[in-house]
Amino acid sequence: MPLALRLQRAWLSRGPLAWVLRPLAALHRLLLALHRLGFRAGWRRIERLPVPVVVVGNLIAGGAGKTPTCLALVDLLRAQGWTPGLVSRGYGRREGDEAILLVQPDTPAARCGDEPLLLRRRSGAPLAVGRRRAEAGRALLAAHPEVDVIVCDDGLQHLALARDAQVIVFDERGAGNGWLLPAGPLREPMPSRVPPRSVLLYNAPRASTPLPGHVAVRRLGRFVALESWHQGRHESTDLRGHRLLAAAGLAHPQRFFAMLREAGLDIAAELPLPDHHDFATLPWPAGTPEVVVTEKDAVKLDPARLGSTRAWVATLDFELPPAFAAELLALLPARAPALPHR
Repeated sequence: MPLALRLQRAWLSRGPLAWVLRPLAALHRLLLALHRLGFRAGWRRIERLPVPVVVVGNLIAGGAGKTPTCLALVDLLRAQGWTPGLVSRGYGRREGDEAILLVQPDTPAARCGDEPLLLRRRSGAPLAVGRRRAEAGRALLAAHPEVDVIVCDDGLQHLALARDAQVIVFDERGAGNGWLLPAGPLREPMPSRVPPRSVLLYNAPRASTPLPGHVAVRRLGRFVALESWHQGRHESTDLRGHRLLAAAGLAHPQRFFAMLREAGLDIAAELPLPDHHDFATLPWPAGTPEVVVTEKDAVKLDPARLGSTRAWVATLDFELPPAFAAELLALLPARAPALPHR
């Protein structure tokens, strides 16, 4: 069994492997404490941008639903009259890793990361990637002065960026075994109460920790031909009755496969791939008639490479509960209503 899979299984309980890794988790806790002390003592600078910042992140390693949460937040903020922009670390970038990059819809995923490219294409909001989020935010505001609020993807542990609000996302795993990496899945210790200026969102059927929060509604949206999806057209096709190979380069691909089956699709084979799989070569057997993939994978698939294989993209709808929206918006500065157009 691959080490990554062994670790993920170990993180769900306090078994032998987790106990063996406990000394490393103790070292991790010490380093985290020193890191936080540097900011509290003023030895390290916390930078504040001239517009409100909403940070989206998770305490647990691996995907918990940050990308659909960011997309839903952009929609929510627009509905309230804001003009949002996005900032991301750009995980998986292979070029210009230190540079700030303003992402365009046609930017290659290798330059900006697959999730930032998906965020840019799906939301239409301007987006900048950079290891230093404050620098990326300043570059974004310089290029797009109309932006008046920034959503920061995966910045919960990036303490150098000041934030007005933060959204902490959990999935079905909750806090796992409750231990820090590498003995458990936690990036930082699990708090006993909701941190200040934070709102919890559960990307799961129900709350998966004792902390109070809101349960998002997630469901498959449309099934769109890959070539149409790349052209920005989202005509839906009914795939019931098609025999499909399902491929997913996600942290938890089984969640995607289960959603496809719940939608009534005939999944002839499952192809779980590593998170952020680059699709440098096609991972399914030559001659596969039809495949269905996630949007995160679709940004790295050129329809011209597929030959006779027909590829479909499964879109994900993510609905924020009204109580969540009210709690989050209460943390942001009051915004004057827009004047009607004449």
